[in-house]
Amino acid sequence: MLRSKLNTESFAIRTIREIGIILIDLLIISTCFILSVILSQVYTLDMNIDANTLSGAFMSLVILVPLEIITFFLLRTFKVVWRYARGRDFLRLILANTLAITVFVILDQFVFHLVAKPDIVLPGNIPYKVYPAYILLFSSSNFVLVISRIIYAGAFNFAKYKNSPHPRRRTLIIGAGQTASTLIEELKRPESIYNPICMVDDDIDKKGRIIDDVPVVGKLDEIISAIKKYDINTIIFAIPSMEPEKRKDVLKLCATTSCKIKVLPFFSEMVDTVGMFQQMRDINIDDLLGREGISFDNKDVKELVENKVIMVTGGGGSIGSELCRQVMKYNPKRLIILDVYENSTYTIQQELIRNYGRDAEIYCEILSITDKDKVKEIYEEYRPQIVIHAAAHKHVPLMETNPEEAVKNNIYGTLNIAEYAAEYNVERFVMISTDKAVNPTNVMGATKRCCEKIIQMMSQRETNTKFAAVRFGNVLGSNGSVIPLFQAQVKAGGPVTVTDKDMIRYFMTIPEAVSLVLQAASFAKGGEIFVLNMGDPVHILTLAENVISMMGHIPYGDIKIEFTGLRPGEKLYEELLMAEEGLRETANSKIKIGKLQIIDEKEFLAELDKMRKICLTNDKEKVVEQLKVLVPTFKHDKKFFDKMKERTAQLKEEER
Repeated sequence: MLRSKLNTESFAIRTIREIGIILIDLLIISTCFILSVILSQVYTLDMNIDANTLSGAFMSLVILVPLEIITFFLLRTFKVVWRYARGRDFLRLILANTLAITVFVILDQFVFHLVAKPDIVLPGNIPYKVYPAYILLFSSSNFVLVISRIIYAGAFNFAKYKNSPHPRRRTLIIGAGQTASTLIEELKRPESIYNPICMVDDDIDKKGRIIDDVPVVGKLDEIISAIKKYDINTIIFAIPSMEPEKRKDVLKLCATTSCKIKVLPFFSEMVDTVGMFQQMRDINIDDLLGREGISFDNKDVKELVENKVIMVTGGGGSIGSELCRQVMKYNPKRLIILDVYENSTYTIQQELIRNYGRDAEIYCEILSITDKDKVKEIYEEYRPQIVIHAAAHKHVPLMETNPEEAVKNNIYGTLNIAEYAAEYNVERFVMISTDKAVNPTNVMGATKRCCEKIIQMMSQRETNTKFAAVRFGNVLGSNGSVIPLFQAQVKAGGPVTVTDKDMIRYFMTIPEAVSLVLQAASFAKGGEIFVLNMGDPVHILTLAENVISMMGHIPYGDIKIEFTGLRPGEKLYEELLMAEEGLRETANSKIKIGKLQIIDEKEFLAELDKMRKICLTNDKEKVVEQLKVLVPTFKHDKKFFDKMKERTAQLKEEER
C-alpha cells in the first residue's frame, strides 16, 4: 500500500512538472506570436495597428496552441531533463515548434485567414503584415524557447556547483579524441567530482591544442611528468578503441602512480544510450591482463528488458549488483532487488538512485530465498516478468565445512524461486550456474549441478515460463573470486598466497558474465544450459603478480608470493561441459548450448525430499552422501571429513 501511494505521488509530481513545462512553452509561443503580429503591423502600416487583424491573431491561438501541443507530444520535448540537455535535445525542441508553425501558416493562408486578411493589401497584392509576422514568430519563439532553457540550466548548475560540499579531483585524461571530448563535457557538470586539467595523446598534431578549455600537454609516455607538473590525483583512460596489449601497458604505467585510475570500457562493451560518465569504472585486474572483452548483441537484451518488470535474486552481490546496473540501462518498467544482506543491497540501491533518479522504480526486499512464504509474497506483490536468479552460497571452502547450508540455500532456495516463477507465469527464468557444476569435486559445485537439474525439470513441465541456466567460469573481481583476497593480502603487506603455481582458471569480467546472463535470457526456449566460450585460461600466479603491480608494488620484491597447496574440493583445472552434454550453436558464436537432459521428475523429487529431512539433522556426512545420489558425477574427498572428525575428537579430549 505504501509503495502504491509513493508511486502515485511520484507520478503526480512528474505529471505536474511536465504540464508546467508545456504551459510555459505555450505562453512563450503565444506571447511571441501576438508581439510578432503587432510589430509587423507597426512596420508595414506606418506605426498603425489594425484592430481586426490583431483580434484575428488572438482567435488564431485556438489553432496554433493545439498544434504546438501535438508536436510537443509527438517529439516528447516535455520529457527532457533540461538541466542536462545537449544539442540534439534543443534541435528536437526547435523541430517541434517549427513543425507546428509550418502547419499553422498553411492553415491560416489557405483556410482560416485569421491573420492573413485578404482585404488589406500592399502594392503587388501581398498581405501587408503576414510574412513579417510569420518570420518573427518562427525566429523569436525558437530563440526564447532555447534561451529560457539555457538560462534555467545555467542557474541550476551554478547553484548546485556553488553548494557542492565535495572538492573536485584534478584529473588527467588519456586520449584527446571524440570520446574524450564527450567525456569532458560531462565531467564539467556541477554534480561531477572531477576537474579535467589536461590531456595526453599520441597524435602529435593535437599537442598544444585545446578541447573545451582543456589542453593536450603531451604524448602517452609523458603521463608521469604531466601528473607531477599539474598536480594530478585522478587519471581517466578514454581511448576505448586502443588495442588490448597497448592498453595494458598504458594502464600498468598508470598503476605505478598514486593516482586514482578510472577507465572507459572497450567500444564493444559500451551502451549507446548511456553517457560516458556513467560507464566509467575503476581499473581492474582484467585491464592489466590485456584481454579484450567479449561483445554481445545489445538489441536482443533491450527487447527482453525494456518496459518489463525484472527481479534479480542476490541483487546485492557482485554479480547481482552488476545485473541490476545493466538491467537499468535498458529502461525496465520496474526493478526488484532481492537479497538477504541489507548493506550491499542498500549500496546498489543508492548507486542506482544516483544514476537514474528517485523517480526510477527500484524496490529492495530483504529476505532469504529459503523462506517459501516470503518468496510467494514477493511474487504476488510484484508479478515479475523476468527473473534472474543469482542468489547462492558460492565460497568453495566454506561450503565444504557447511554442506547442509549450501544445500538449504542453493538447492531449496532455487526450487522455491523456480516453482513460484511457474505458478505466477514469469516469462523467463535464468539461473546463474558455474563451471564447478561439471563433474563436481566440491559441495558448492554439486549443489549448483543439482540446481541445473531443477531448471531442466521445471522446463519439462507444462508452464508458460521458459527456464534456462547459464554456466561460466570464475569472474574477475566477484566476491567469491581470488582477486579480493589478493588485494587484501597486498594491503596487509603480503605475502600473497597462491595454491599452486600451475593452477589455471577460465576467467571473465563481471560485465561479460552479466551480459551473458542477459543474452542467454533472450535466447532461452526452455531447459538450456548456456556455456560461454571463455577463450584461453589464465594462470592464477599471473593474476597474483598483476594484482601486486596494479596496487603499486613489485612482485617478489615489495610483496612476496607463497604457494599453499590445493584447498578442499579444488581442482587444478576447471571444466565447462559435462561429457554427456555435447554442444550446439546459438546466434552468438561466443555462446553454446549443452544438450538437454531428461530428468525423471518423480525420482528426483523423492531424493530431494530425502535430502530435506537429512538437512534437518545437520549431519554433514549424510548430506554429502545424499548429494552423490542427486548428482552421480559428484566425486568428494572423504579425507576432509575424516580430518574434521579427528579435530572434533581432539577438542573433546582436551576438554576432558
